[in-house]
Amino acid sequence: MSQKSLIQLKNKTTGETYWTRKNKKLVERKIEYKKYSAKLRKHVVFKEAKK
Repeated sequence: MSQKSLIQLKNKTTGETYWTRKNKKLVERKIEYKKYSAKLRKHVVFKEAKK
């Protein structure tokens, strides 16, 4: 997996991170996903952050 296509998704409250891929040619906006937070034990919003 190329390091250029990897982006970091971070939760503001807990500081947890997920790593995922993004097609930067097609998707120009910052992405956000609802993912599971182990610290909060529920699904919360993870937003794209700088590496």
